[in-house]
Amino acid sequence: MAEHDVDLLVIGAGSGGVRAARIAAGYGASVMVAEEYRVGGTCVIRGCIPKKLLVYASRFAEEFEDAAGYGWTLGEPVFDWSSLVANKDREIARLELAYTTTLERAGVKIVKSRAVLEDAHTVRLLASGEKIRPRHILIATGAAPWFGPEIPGIEHVISSNEAFHLEELPARILIQGGSYIAVEFASIFNGLGSEVALVYRGENILRGFDDDLRAHLHAEMTKRGVRILCGRTVRAVQRTQDTFTARLSDDSSVEVDKVMFALGRWPNVGDLGLDAAGVRFTPNRGIAVDPLSQTSVPHIHAIGDVTNRVNLTPVAIREGHAFADTVFGGRPTAVDHANVPTAVFSEPEVGMVGLTEAQACERLAKVDVYKTSFRPLKMTLAGRDTRAFFKLVVDGESDQLVGCHIVGPDASEMIQFVAVALKMKATKADIDSVIAVHPTAAEELVTLRERALSHRREAAE
Repeated sequence: MAEHDVDLLVIGAGSGGVRAARIAAGYGASVMVAEEYRVGGTCVIRGCIPKKLLVYASRFAEEFEDAAGYGWTLGEPVFDWSSLVANKDREIARLELAYTTTLERAGVKIVKSRAVLEDAHTVRLLASGEKIRPRHILIATGAAPWFGPEIPGIEHVISSNEAFHLEELPARILIQGGSYIAVEFASIFNGLGSEVALVYRGENILRGFDDDLRAHLHAEMTKRGVRILCGRTVRAVQRTQDTFTARLSDDSSVEVDKVMFALGRWPNVGDLGLDAAGVRFTPNRGIAVDPLSQTSVPHIHAIGDVTNRVNLTPVAIREGHAFADTVFGGRPTAVDHANVPTAVFSEPEVGMVGLTEAQACERLAKVDVYKTSFRPLKMTLAGRDTRAFFKLVVDGESDQLVGCHIVGPDASEMIQFVAVALKMKATKADIDSVIAVHPTAAEELVTLRERALSHRREAAE
């Protein structure tokens, strides 16, 4: 009898798990993937992809309005939520099939079941009761929505998971949260015509982003009609027939048709048997791993959001690939989690990479800041009151670019290539030497010549 049934068992068929399985199989490993829900995970099924489709839908309202300034005469647009959801579901089903086909072509066996570790070496598949003894185990179960402390009426609250499948577009919705998901869905529902209240406990939305960027986005979202209520939390939700009243911490209340919480996502580690296997956790509830994604049990690894390191899909994919290279490719590969570019698909869009101004001031002796705000050319004939924002943060001693922050159209597309420059340790002089592409918003990145601010930290006596 063989000591092991399979070389690798991946628990979770999200983006990171799928990449790890495919690359490991390419190295000749026998691979099994256990997934209890749908192949594709959070990003493909109920995250990045369906969200971006809804973002596209939400932007058409402004496009229709802006068209008049360019000579177009349009009839009154009519939006149908059910058509959008049905079309979105068809695309997600197509992507799920593509992911499944990719795995099967690579020789990976897919098992539709929850997998639980009975001990460090034995995994039970709940759907069949079968027990598997893998040579290596990869935990890639991602994260799940967190609803916060228990409050009266929490059973009436939905998460982003349910928001993708609402039977009808809510006329009024309250969203609690201030990070990616909350801000993005506030913009989505606002663009589709809902009345939106965004409640956040902090002093401003997008904690951890650059303060100027946060202030600019706050102002722009407010212009578009999103009611942003900072310094408050939802204390209770009461239902009256088909409507809800959210009671806030300042004793005010908001009446809406839906209440959604987007307070972040916590590692999906419950009922996996990790304790029985001896896998240790970090204080932030993630699975503790070393730079090669190895847990406290040598043959068990973990990648993606379940480790609570940098919780972004491309990071999980890179970690999955690096795991396969390390364990099956004979090339130990650690993922560099520094300077990961990211985007928030709000309206307007956000892109950032590197240090904020505040972070740079904490770490560097001298910091130079370059920034500008301007009206995008497209908005001139449209007559829309909106402004873009660009900011570069530079090490004042080495002249190296250490941060970039953008709010405006196509911010996500621009930040991808700014990240390349930052990774290559480009200097401000390097950026200044690049000839601009005109007329574009991106040219502002290479034409910012005048320093807006300069910070110098005094040497300790």
